Amino acid sequence: MMIHNVKHKRKEEVAALLKKMKTIAADMRAIIVGMPPEELLGYIYSQRFMKMIAGRDNAAEGHDTGGFDDTVNEIQFLLEYVHAVLASDASLDDFKFDEAQCADLFSLSSKLKEQAMFFAMGSSIDTENGDFGPNTSDIEFRIKSTWILLRGNRYQVLEGEFYNYVLAPHDDILEEIYGIGAAAIAEGFQDMANVTRTGHADAAEAMMKQFEAAQNFAMEQGKPLEEVMEEWVAENVDQSKAVGRASDDMFRAGTANVSRHTKLPPDLLSDLAYRRGEETEFFSEGDFSGTPYRTLPARKKPLIQLGSDYFAVDPCFTRDAGYRALLFNLLQRKPEYKKTFENRQKIMSEAAFPEILTDQLPGAIVYQEVYYKDPATNQWSENDTLVLIDDVLYLVEAKAGAAATIASPALDFRRHTQSVQDLVLKAYKQCERFFNYLNSADEVPLYRRMDGKYQECGRIRQSDYRVMLPIGLTIESFSPMSTFCKELPQVEPLLGKHAFISVSIDDLFVLKRILPTSGVFAHYMEVRQAVAGIKRAHLFDEFDHLGAYITKNRFDQDIADQLKDDEANMVVWNGMSNVIDRSFEGESWEDNPIPMQEFPNELLMLLGALDNTRAQGWLAAESLIRNYGEQARKDLAKLLSDLGETIEQRPERYFAFANDDQLLFVWMQSSKHPAEWKKINDKASAAALSTESPDVIGVYIEVGNGCAYEKVQCFKVDAPAEQSEENAHIFDNAKRMSLQTKKANTPRTVEKPIPRRERKIGRNELCHCGSGVKYKKCHGR
Repeated sequence: MMIHNVKHKRKEEVAALLKKMKTIAADMRAIIVGMPPEELLGYIYSQRFMKMIAGRDNAAEGHDTGGFDDTVNEIQFLLEYVHAVLASDASLDDFKFDEAQCADLFSLSSKLKEQAMFFAMGSSIDTENGDFGPNTSDIEFRIKSTWILLRGNRYQVLEGEFYNYVLAPHDDILEEIYGIGAAAIAEGFQDMANVTRTGHADAAEAMMKQFEAAQNFAMEQGKPLEEVMEEWVAENVDQSKAVGRASDDMFRAGTANVSRHTKLPPDLLSDLAYRRGEETEFFSEGDFSGTPYRTLPARKKPLIQLGSDYFAVDPCFTRDAGYRALLFNLLQRKPEYKKTFENRQKIMSEAAFPEILTDQLPGAIVYQEVYYKDPATNQWSENDTLVLIDDVLYLVEAKAGAAATIASPALDFRRHTQSVQDLVLKAYKQCERFFNYLNSADEVPLYRRMDGKYQECGRIRQSDYRVMLPIGLTIESFSPMSTFCKELPQVEPLLGKHAFISVSIDDLFVLKRILPTSGVFAHYMEVRQAVAGIKRAHLFDEFDHLGAYITKNRFDQDIADQLKDDEANMVVWNGMSNVIDRSFEGESWEDNPIPMQEFPNELLMLLGALDNTRAQGWLAAESLIRNYGEQARKDLAKLLSDLGETIEQRPERYFAFANDDQLLFVWMQSSKHPAEWKKINDKASAAALSTESPDVIGVYIEVGNGCAYEKVQCFKVDAPAEQSEENAHIFDNAKRMSLQTKKANTPRTVEKPIPRRERKIGRNELCHCGSGVKYKKCHGR
């Protein structure tokens, strides 16, 4: 009875919150519709600009910028409401700008956002177990709150790159309908983003430049500025017009005027824009009328037509909303193009992974539209894209659409999540079917379909792949739903160990910049997959995962520790993308250093040589090295450096490096001497026996002049299970290694290297412990 009363009271509180939201929204609407839109937007943008400047100054001085970030987010929230009102209400004949009412508007906007957050909490807390099991209420709250607070992580400097790629398949039709092709449209969207980023600063600089020019003119005349101003304007018509445009940009929302700042044609802009009063749903009657839990018009069309010009009122929804609106209207104008359109979209999305990540997948074998006969049903099945590189397998299922970016979670949470579930589960099921096929035999054939017939085009063995990554790829990002879908009971690691990952094409453009090589990309995807397999652990989007990887490396292990012993019901990591965000900031963002993990120079040399050589097994070696923590990296680098310096005197040097249960065996060979592979393999096998390591990776380094790594290749290390006459020398060598290690008192900790020798060490040689000191002054004392 008590629980029933508590729930009843909570329902009443939620109803009161909803009523209050509607009242605040109505008050905001009345103020916005009564203001001249250009001046109102100009005032809001000026506040935004000043807050951004203040935030950068604070950051430069090392001050906490949390308040700055909150204020900018408040302004963003308000801009979305201004867009909603302008789209929903016709222009009044009588209006005037009132700064006091602007202050009231900011206050109301803040209150509305606050009430919306309280509503997210109150309306989610009593949700019974649903699609996401016992975590459904927590996930519902996070989805509702991100619907209010976040618009997805976007890097405006990449707008053009994204649009150029996704519109390229429709270039001819875009040219036919709008008179402008994909590249030019992409350039227009980039111009739109650029003026949002730098427009106010550019306008302020232009005004200052012309003011200084006018002052110099007055000084030359020997008169006060006000006396010569008309004369200066008359003699400098172009400059005075530039001042007028800059003033308009600064104070009358000129930076949002895409008709002025882009070359996009009016017909195209019209398809992306609302006319005043065109939107009829947002403020229509109903429980959520005018509240943030209705779908904001900016999610459907990002622009507003004011007079004859078009304005990008809200800078955050331009990418996804603009893309959807553009393609929707493309088909409205040319409905007969639909079938060809769908085919081209399919081809583009299925090719996106290997095309965008060309640098990360050098020499990869790529199969597209892979067919096979499902042994469970005896029916032909198809997968989109299979990418094989070294011992890593990427299976990519491309899916179009992300309706959850438009449908509000408050109106119908189940319906909101269902469209994304369908999207994810379809890709997941297709990946599951293929993985089961791989697991059905030691080797399975792959087919392509030609002229209605199935022709074998390759064969594949599951045992060849150390890492297998099932991936669902969408054109648009639908965070955070994509990261929450692992909580669905149906989503389990395939074959019990290969967790499913959901990413977007949007994400790939960032990943390719931050993870520029095969090794670092594959290692990130391994860690990303490990996190995808941990239920009750959540990061908002791909860039939070990426930032966590850059700053913490094996952050999956940190999360697992936090969830250990069921001490926490859910682990949520926020703000991890900051390190990625900063790399895209500033006008000279392309010159910013790419955020990366730190490695000693010797390890960078080794990783670079592995990537250059790309001998079979190189990704496994890179993965092992990249798994090391900071101290282990330093220890390994010191061994490489110390032994490399002696390679001229001793052309063969080797050591074993232990970390967790896996051993790295390194053989360093002078390039002036031929390698004796039987000797190398025997020493590696002895090292594996002496450390009782079941899993050993061997790396052969050919060292040239100046200790340069001319060639690096990996080799398989097999430790014999039983002693025989043929391998007795290996067992004897292993015993000597074990005795030397014990005598040297070298503990086998997680990050401690274990150097190996097979003979007595000279007193003037470097000590085998890796200290870099001569043996007589270290362990030989």
